[in-house]
Amino acid sequence: MKRRSAIAASAAAFCAFPAASARAGSGSALDASVVRMKLQKGITPDVAVDCLKLRANLRNMKQVGYLPLSKQVEAMVGKPQKLTEVFLFCNPLIAIEMVAANIDFAAYLPCRITLTEDEAGGFWLVMLNLTPLIAQIPAGSALRAKAESVNDILMSIMHAGAAGEL
Repeated sequence: MKRRSAIAASAAAFCAFPAASARAGSGSALDASVVRMKLQKGITPDVAVDCLKLRANLRNMKQVGYLPLSKQVEAMVGKPQKLTEVFLFCNPLIAIEMVAANIDFAAYLPCRITLTEDEAGGFWLVMLNLTPLIAQIPAGSALRAKAESVNDILMSIMHAGAAGEL
């Protein structure tokens, strides 16, 4: 029960951790709960997607799903939408170990990176800030090291997309 409380408390902890972000935030809990990276000048959404997929493959992070959200909404309402695409990634071996350690981790699966367009026409990669969640895993444990590795890989994937790096 203590573990469950610790994991549940991680939601509140999101407020205490700053998001790694290239934009000025409002200081809201939502700002603190996400990591954002703006696509660098000259990097198109198509290039960003190609690069993030390649980096995920190179880092053995399996793409387990894709949601073309803006295209889906456009098909439903018949009106163009600002770009929003959701990419779902997972390392199945680590994911199953996390869930075995605490079933509440299942709520965070799979890991998601979203490519979205802001009101000014800028493009961003956005994901959940995993730092507060990882902080709930005992320091020095093998599971914590694996969770930190997954977070590092996801950040690498986002950086590759935002910078247009292969």
